[in-house]
Amino acid sequence: MTAQEIMTPDPATVTPKTTIAEAWDLMRELDVRHLPVVDGDALVGMLSDRDLGAVEIPRLLTEEGADALRQHLARPVFHLMSVDVVAAEPETDVSDLVSLFLEQKVGAVPVVTPDTRQIVGIVSYIDVLRVLQDALESE
Repeated sequence: MTAQEIMTPDPATVTPKTTIAEAWDLMRELDVRHLPVVDGDALVGMLSDRDLGAVEIPRLLTEEGADALRQHLARPVFHLMSVDVVAAEPETDVSDLVSLFLEQKVGAVPVVTPDTRQIVGIVSYIDVLRVLQDALESE
């Protein structure tokens, strides 16, 4: 089984200039924990709920006030995103995806075309667990 067979095709993406607040709203609206960051069609980063968790909302509010928090949330996501993104190709085997999750300690891997790094999908650990569950139930 390959990444292409289990991925979510055409995932929601943001650009490096998308504000932190906009990305946060999109993740909440779509109930996702990872957003690929693209420049044009090419993958340039990944934003996760862990990255957003680094925004110290209580500290900003209590020490600097609501205006400071608004300013912080208006910053572009390139300030928070991971740029050293682990990606897979559509033909990557699921067992190799599991290795990536474990070795890189990531919860999702974008699936990109090898030549252009254009994002075609995303595979999360939940997708892999669904495959495992189906296999266990069919035994």
